[in-house]
Amino acid sequence: MAVGPRDYIDQLLVKKYADEKVDNPQIAQAVDPQKMMSAMGDFSNMHRIMMNLNNRLNDFCAELNAKSACYRSTRCPA
Repeated sequence: MAVGPRDYIDQLLVKKYADEKVDNPQIAQAVDPQKMMSAMGDFSNMHRIMMNLNNRLNDFCAELNAKSACYRSTRCPA
């Protein structure tokens, strides 16, 4: 996988934003890195648990639908 501008529009964007300053030292001083990492870890754990619950709920609903399904043999009108 190549890194860098691949077409003319990407090249123009690189030229436009090449000199932009993106590092803001005031933000780094305002946020404690350990608290930020802890919050990110808590969020990822919560998201993982919610995905697991969603998968279990989907499996349960699929089983319930399969058990309660009533199939009838029908003939197509000729």
